[in-house]
Amino acid sequence: MEIFCQLIFWISFLILVYTYLGYGLLVFFLAKRKKQLPVAVLPEEELPALTVLIPAYNEAGCIGAKIRNTLELKYPRTLFRVLVITDGSTDGTEQIVKAFPQVELLHGQERLGKAMALNRAMEMVETPIVIVTDANALLNQNALRLLVSGFADPSIGAISGEKQVGGENQDELSAEGEGLYWKYESFLKKNDARLYSVVGAAGELLAFRAALFQPLEPDTILDDFVLSMRICEQGYRIGYEPAAKAFEKGSLSLRDEEKRKIRIAAGGFQALKRLQKSWSWRFNPLLFFQFISHRVSRWVFAAPALLLLGVSTLYLVVKGSGSIYQLAGIIQLLFYSLAVLGWLGARTNTKLPFVYIPYYFVFMHWSIVLGLFRFLTGGQDAKWEKSDRIRVSVKNDQGQ
Repeated sequence: MEIFCQLIFWISFLILVYTYLGYGLLVFFLAKRKKQLPVAVLPEEELPALTVLIPAYNEAGCIGAKIRNTLELKYPRTLFRVLVITDGSTDGTEQIVKAFPQVELLHGQERLGKAMALNRAMEMVETPIVIVTDANALLNQNALRLLVSGFADPSIGAISGEKQVGGENQDELSAEGEGLYWKYESFLKKNDARLYSVVGAAGELLAFRAALFQPLEPDTILDDFVLSMRICEQGYRIGYEPAAKAFEKGSLSLRDEEKRKIRIAAGGFQALKRLQKSWSWRFNPLLFFQFISHRVSRWVFAAPALLLLGVSTLYLVVKGSGSIYQLAGIIQLLFYSLAVLGWLGARTNTKLPFVYIPYYFVFMHWSIVLGLFRFLTGGQDAKWEKSDRIRVSVKNDQGQ
């Protein structure tokens, strides 16, 4: 039994190290070996026509700022149209949109979810390029030009911008942890794209070729991830443009962030079930490697490994198996103690900056467990309730 627990300990430890450190280092060094050609911003006469889609359910608090930000982007107005989808909104979002004559409104009384909103909007698209961006995310001035330049490469089917979380009010522990998480994600996306392809894009800022869009199932939870990965499954790559930024604030409360994380986890398991080609070594070995290392290891293997590491460590410490296991026990005890302090700080709105990393790490994995349960029981509705976000502003000089 002792040997078995030692085996479990080391397997669990290696899974966690590879998931959160090893893959990042590996993809970084592999990507460095590949020659990266710079992408030049296209001159105005070569810019393609595009459609900007903004799904906006009950976004009265931010849709006005979002539309103004979009209309001020540095892209010829004759080459892009803005379509806002407000299906099911009950807070007057559609009335605010009507105040902007340059913007087209698509509004239905029934709320069917973002996937169905995108399906309906895509039926109206006539341009070769589509950009989807969230209503609560503001873009830097050159975002559209930077994104479309990547499509000069015919192997690119979609391009992800960079999501940045943070800003003036960093008192919220959940917002700080979320911001750190997205910085790490940006690092992975940059190197994933250099190696082969980004492994799924976020809906804050996503551009894709309209001809490659495949209608989404009505109950799709992670619409942006599934949409972009199905473009990969058609043989195209997802590029990454870190200079095209979507600025968003973190969740206002722990409860809001918890709901969001559980929903993302449930959607991740749903996506794993539906993205059959991404699991296929024969279809694309490199995409398979990236998909398993970046997504599957985090969604499927990490949480069980964390639990098994703790249980096996406890057993080995009690058995007196060796000083290395005692050290592992002390480190884990300290780590989880800091996580508890972080949890208490988040609940009492007390800023404890030295504990937000262990707190957010544990919080994220607990959300994965709850998300798996919700997926298995069918309890996650695609029509989710949005979390409250801290307001964000973008200065014009951030568009360079």
